[in-house]
Amino acid sequence: MIIVTVGMQLGFDRLIKAMDALAPGLGMPIIAQTGKGTYRPRNMDARDKIAPAEFEALVEQSRLIVSHAGIGTVLTAARCARPIILMPRRAGLGEHRNDHQMATVGKLAERPGILVADNESELGQRIAEGLALANWSAAQSPTARQLHGALAAFIENRPL
Repeated sequence: MIIVTVGMQLGFDRLIKAMDALAPGLGMPIIAQTGKGTYRPRNMDARDKIAPAEFEALVEQSRLIVSHAGIGTVLTAARCARPIILMPRRAGLGEHRNDHQMATVGKLAERPGILVADNESELGQRIAEGLALANWSAAQSPTARQLHGALAAFIENRPL
């Protein structure tokens, strides 16, 4: 299963449309959290919202996460040892107020388990690469895993 998420604050129709177009050829279920977007997918199980506990359970069952460049989702992927593809929102396309997501992917692009699709045309290739990744979490040191867990707990307001 692949989980697609765009966060709860804004829609990201460009990512949802691109995933919906790719979905029939992926051969597995795709659950998309679409946020406040207006596009309604035909080829994915689409939900406006997914509660945090349910999202965590879905991530645990997934093989791959496809997301906007939201740091909370990046931390969840690291904590659950799932590869993640980030496609940043772009201010020039009216998807966000500035290009901080471009800066985020610039800093995260070379980290284990994180792939970047700069645009829709790169998404299919990144999905293939993400699904082919072996257990990349083994490359993380125990200290890095502990730090990721602590940061995620802090950001998600969970006990440390």
